[in-house]
Amino acid sequence: MELRLVESVSKLASGTRAGEQGPMSSECLGNLLRITLSAEYFEDKYLSFSVVDQSGIAWELDEVMASQCGYTVTYSNWSSIEFRASALSCHSHLEKDVFTVTIQIKASHTPDMKNAATHLKSASCHYGPWSPRELVCERNYMEVSVRKEIPQTLKEFIQDEPEDWTLAFPEAKAREASIWQIVFHQPEEKKAFLVSDAWSAGYGLNTTDTRVLLRIPYTAEQIQLVEDQGITFSAVRSSTFYKQRWMILMVDTAVACPVDGVDYANKTIIWTVPKYIQLLSAGATSFKDVLVEAGVDLQKLSAKEMASRKYVLSNDLNAITLKIPIGAEGGYYKTSVSSRQHGAKYTINLFLEHQWEDNKWGLTKHTIIKEIETPFEQVELAITNNSNLSVRLMNVTVGMFLPDVELVNLTIEAVTVAVPEAVQHGYLIYEIRYANGSKAYVIQVPFDAPSIKKEYLRADMRAYTLNVTLAFIIHPTGETFAVPVITVSTPKDAVLPRARGYCDGRNLHLIITRGNVDQNWLPFISDWHLTPEAAQKYNYGLRDNASHLAVSVPFLSSHVNYEDFHTSGIKASLHLTLKDGITFTNRTDFSVSCRFSPSELIKCLPNGTVVITAVKWVGISDLDTSLLVLRDRECKPSLVTEKTATFKFNVNTCGTNRKFNSTTMIYENEVLYFKPGNDTPVYQLRFVCSYAIKQTVDVRYESKKNPPPSIKPGFGSLALSLKIFKEESYSDPYQELEYPVVKYLREALYFEVELLQPKDARLELNLNDCWATNSQSQDSLPQWPILINGCANSEDSYRTVFHDVNYSSRVKFPQHLKRFEVRIFTFVQGTTLFQEQLYFHCSVEICSTMQQHSGTLCPRRCNPGKHRLGEYTDF
Repeated sequence: MELRLVESVSKLASGTRAGEQGPMSSECLGNLLRITLSAEYFEDKYLSFSVVDQSGIAWELDEVMASQCGYTVTYSNWSSIEFRASALSCHSHLEKDVFTVTIQIKASHTPDMKNAATHLKSASCHYGPWSPRELVCERNYMEVSVRKEIPQTLKEFIQDEPEDWTLAFPEAKAREASIWQIVFHQPEEKKAFLVSDAWSAGYGLNTTDTRVLLRIPYTAEQIQLVEDQGITFSAVRSSTFYKQRWMILMVDTAVACPVDGVDYANKTIIWTVPKYIQLLSAGATSFKDVLVEAGVDLQKLSAKEMASRKYVLSNDLNAITLKIPIGAEGGYYKTSVSSRQHGAKYTINLFLEHQWEDNKWGLTKHTIIKEIETPFEQVELAITNNSNLSVRLMNVTVGMFLPDVELVNLTIEAVTVAVPEAVQHGYLIYEIRYANGSKAYVIQVPFDAPSIKKEYLRADMRAYTLNVTLAFIIHPTGETFAVPVITVSTPKDAVLPRARGYCDGRNLHLIITRGNVDQNWLPFISDWHLTPEAAQKYNYGLRDNASHLAVSVPFLSSHVNYEDFHTSGIKASLHLTLKDGITFTNRTDFSVSCRFSPSELIKCLPNGTVVITAVKWVGISDLDTSLLVLRDRECKPSLVTEKTATFKFNVNTCGTNRKFNSTTMIYENEVLYFKPGNDTPVYQLRFVCSYAIKQTVDVRYESKKNPPPSIKPGFGSLALSLKIFKEESYSDPYQELEYPVVKYLREALYFEVELLQPKDARLELNLNDCWATNSQSQDSLPQWPILINGCANSEDSYRTVFHDVNYSSRVKFPQHLKRFEVRIFTFVQGTTLFQEQLYFHCSVEICSTMQQHSGTLCPRRCNPGKHRLGEYTDF
């Protein structure tokens, strides 16, 4: 048989016990032997117990056999294990007044007890003299032993129960050997058991030369609950018969043990035990106290020791009372769980020994072993944040815990991992033990661990949140509880995004450099989410990568605000907000404001057509652009947006005024806005177009026949263009609204220079010099040479590449075009990439393909072409 506590096998948790020598130590405590296992030696081992008889046979214990044979295994202070044996236990060897008990303990690291180490412990104790009647109330059984020489049951009692003898005689006559029988008296009936039947029912029976013993588990069927002085007892009233020589003898083997009698008041345990229990005093008429002693853990305490611990022992006429302050020396706290809440109970192992004399038994010794456990009391666990901001480490201490608690796993982002595996998630966990046996757990995890939630708070501050649930087990009960740990550290390490803004002739630009807090922030313009799809719809520029967000919005756009108008220009602004991607709360705002030339709003065409765009000012929120009119209110806009209205009309219509001076003819009109029912405009934009009224053109006429065409020095107009294309195929140029073009390291720019007018096949375009500047002025500094005398700059690490131009549907005169490719690495100032706007300039030569010329104006070494006389121009 095997004793398996709690579940199948008991496992000893960590703990310490002073004064141990070797893995086991023994103590003689009256008629009990106690063997204590070293918690340090047996830590984290699974145990099984056996009792070795005089023949060397090991009887493996289980709970039934232990309570039947007089053995008790308990977990005492913080999971230390105690084994106790009665002097009259089944396999003890009793010789005179010395009893000897031998136990075998197997210890293994696994529940299946493989590779278990075996430990033997034998101990002997002297006990005597025996009292005529001894009663023991152990944790798991009641025991009564009586001296054989005692008088038989009272005559009156025998007369009341004559059938007891009748039941005993047949069995007694059948055998010559000493046998016995037990009769239980219950209110409804009396029930007799032969010894074999009693053993099968779980009772323990034994006889020595001088004593008869009955042992009754608390789970026995014949136990009655009786009340005496308001205290409930587990009680058995029985008569035991034994044969001795030619006689059948009967003894009273009644026993009673208190079930309750414990109260709590003012942080004090009050244990009350009636002195003379009726069931145990049947037939006695006079009583006298001989001894009342009490103690803890089966150790008797003197009056002085009790006073030092503030124990109070009272021996009144009818009852014995012991008062113990909760938390006093001698007891201990153990962890408990109620409704998933962590708490503790105070436990103390008391014992009381009461000896009295009466005129029936003489001396009776009643020993009561009582483990008292106070009600559950919730205990708040301290969670201390000791995070080290300088090394970016979350450092949290959880506890105090009692020694019977063990951390078994963690739940991190809904994933449960055992403590040894937590390091794979960046968690370092270790245990701190204190001198009083308590302990705490420390959790360390870097700020940058994936499970640490990061959130921007304000200014330069970020919040790092540790959210983990710790699961604990309580030894030896196996109860579990969880502790959620949520701690926040707020270092000042936030790097906010920053922006720079600029404008070119027709666009407003914002370039935002990302920080470390805005990975999930979204760009909004006027509460309008600027997605790539939305930007494409409105022809806005949007480029977003891990480090930068670049936004370009045309000057005339529904998301641009127009703030004021001055002769120096129109002040326009673009406001961009970054919002939290989850809560959509505003995180930060950026804006850029520039003045644009009024000429952006008006076009005075040579044919007398005027195109004027009126914009909605910020201060006039209720203006409806569709209701804007000219002086002639019948002239309405031809194109309307939320913030603009465009009019197209002839200067001789729509109420336009005309003025003259000596050289100029001036046309003047106004864009107006009237509120309904009001003839005074609340919006007025005056505009003017001027045309020259005198212009001289010289024309020569000759009547002679024209000579063959030839090229002669003279003056005329040339139309040239410089374009940037998106790909090497030169099929898709950047449109006007796409400038400025944003490029990154090692990306290529594809340039094309073209002679637009005249369309003369006898002319050829050649490149001279090409260079870049950081302003529109071609003479500004610094300058980066790209082509020198038609050749690539030899000092560039990435050489300019020329591309051939072939005839196509778009290219009618290949000699009018030159194409080349420039890498962005060209534009370096010192060792730093130049990140401002760049402007490109080229000088070209237009040469004749019909005449040889001895000059050096047109010959080219790097840009192949014939040597031609030409004209030199910059653009």
